[in-house]
Amino acid sequence: MTLKERINEDVKTAMRARAAQTLGALRLLTAAIKQREVDERIALDDAAIISVIDRMLKQRRDSIEQFAQAGRNDLVDAETFELRLLSAYLPASLSTEELAAAVAKAIAETAATGPGDMGKVMACLRTELAGRVDMSEASRLVKAQLTGV
Repeated sequence: MTLKERINEDVKTAMRARAAQTLGALRLLTAAIKQREVDERIALDDAAIISVIDRMLKQRRDSIEQFAQAGRNDLVDAETFELRLLSAYLPASLSTEELAAAVAKAIAETAATGPGDMGKVMACLRTELAGRVDMSEASRLVKAQLTGV
């Protein structure tokens, strides 16, 4: 079963269970997927759907941070629910050691020597690790290794 089929089945299950919050989050996800398919005039594969989910997760993290600063705990709870729900569709996350090994491998593959090569390394990592790691953490590790800090 493809990721898109799994999401559609979960929408149907949420409708049958009358789980309004779950259904709302899944409808946002399906709308984002359809929007990207229409924009690019293609049918998205699992990797592309993971990138859509990853973008939505980043938006949720940013929203949670802003709502927490504003003292809007009700909105923080809603965004946290969506964050957990969307995270379930991503592949298993990498451990810190696996991420460090992937960063070292990407630096070696791109022959990066300094901070100016960070873009090449991140592009390599983005294709390899999409949806499996928080890219801001990967960026932090790449920067640390390229600057020697």
